[in-house]
Order: sequence, then structure tokens, then C-alpha cells
Amino acid sequence: MKRARLAANTVAIVAAVVTFFPIYWMALSALKPAGEIQSLQVRPWTLAPTLEHFQRVLGGENFARYLLNSLAVALTVVALSALVAFLAAVAVTRFTFRFRTTVLIMFLVAQMVPVEALTIPLFFLVRDIGTAVPGVGLNTLGSLVLVHLAFSLPFAIWMMRGFVAAVPEALEEAAMIDGASRPVVLWRILFPLVAPGLIATSVFSFITAWNDFIFARTFIISAKDNQTLPAALLVFFKPDENDWGGIMAASTLMTIPVLIFFVAVQRKLVAGLGGAVKD
Repeated sequence: MKRARLAANTVAIVAAVVTFFPIYWMALSALKPAGEIQSLQVRPWTLAPTLEHFQRVLGGENFARYLLNSLAVALTVVALSALVAFLAAVAVTRFTFRFRTTVLIMFLVAQMVPVEALTIPLFFLVRDIGTAVPGVGLNTLGSLVLVHLAFSLPFAIWMMRGFVAAVPEALEEAAMIDGASRPVVLWRILFPLVAPGLIATSVFSFITAWNDFIFARTFIISAKDNQTLPAALLVFFKPDENDWGGIMAASTLMTIPVLIFFVAVQRKLVAGLGGAVKD
């Protein structure tokens, strides 16, 4: 038993080190002087840490604007996907209708299609939608929100379905017997119980939208003010020589909001339904 636990702990530690090392090396490279980054003598530390790369990135043109654009897209996708996924999961779990199984299978099929295979068709679709609906066409942040919703909702709905199904219907029936309406049951009874599932799907939606490069590069063509952070990193890739210090500093700054978001929701993320349902 002790050997098995020791082996499991060893594997966990090795996995944690392997996972954390690229993040450590990214932050370390952002603190290294330019000459030390490209030195052939590789060291897992720096003798002369500097903030010049961070100062150059933060002082760059439109960096704050790109940051706000990324936050606006990611937070909007999180809010809309959580709301729609919750209501859709309730519909496919609590109600019986024709082709319900087909709809659930289609959610899985949508996740199997590679993003690269759908980028060009989505480009033409967003272009056509933009002619009829202002604000969601090419060169707008609305186009990124729309596309990320399309990719995050199937996973979110499928995951939320499991959380909703885990809540006994007797709780809802008891509340309705006491006079609660269906909306009250949804928001006062069911919603708090499936909050861990909403947090989990929100983390997935946020990371997907925040790290996106392909869609931002494809749909934001000429509107430079609507560019997001991942696509804005291209300014540090130069034809003659890449600015690795700037790349690592910008990547480190991009990682901070994700860490803050995860730390803010991690308690609810690991919380289960057991305590609320057992009683």
C-alpha cells in the first residue's frame, strides 16, 4: 500500500514538474537580458534579471487595447456559454422530445471536427452574416464571440447535462409542490447545485477564447484596433531576428489573467454536488 502510494506521488510530482517547467522557462526568459536568452550556455536561472522586456511590451502601441479586446471576447463567451449551456442541459435532461438522442450525438460530432477544417467555411459564413446583422461580421469582436460560442457550447452542454442529471428531480418536484414556478426552481434550486459544472465549462470557454490565434487572425483582417493579444504577438516575430524577450514577456503577461481567473473559481471548481444532495 505504501509503495503504491509512493509510486503514485512520484508520478504526480514528475507530471507536475513536466507541466510547470515550460511556464517557468517562459517567465525566466522574460526576465533574462537579450544576450543571455540567445547564449549557448543554457542556465535554469539568470544572473542579471531585467524588466526591460516587460517595459517594452507594456509601452508598446495598443497593448492595453488588445488586452481589453481579449478580455471582452473571453468574458462575453463565458457568460453566454454558461447561460445557454445551463438552459440547454436542462432541456435535454428534464424534457422528452423527438430527436433528443440525435441532438446529443450531434454535440459530440461537433467536437470531433478539427478547427482548421472549419475556419474557411466559417469565414464565409461570418462574412455573409455580417451583411445582415451589424456587429458580428468580419473585423468585429462580435465575430470572435459568435465563433467561440459555436465551438464551446457543444462541450459545455454535454458536460452540463451530466451535472443536471445528477440532481434528483425530487428536489424540483418538492419545490413546485410548495408553489415554486419553473423559473424559480431553475434559478433558486437547480442553478446553485450545478454551479461546479458551470465553473468547469467557464474555465474551458475562457481558456479557449483567450488563447485563440487562428480565428483572431482570420476574421480580424484590417481592423487593427479590434485585434486580440495572441494575434498581436506577431509584432515580435521579425523577418531578420525574432524578439524572444518580447515574445516571452508578452506570453507571460497573457498567462496572468488565466491564472487569476482559475484561482478565483478553483474552490467552486473542485466542489461537488454531494453536500447539497445528500441531505
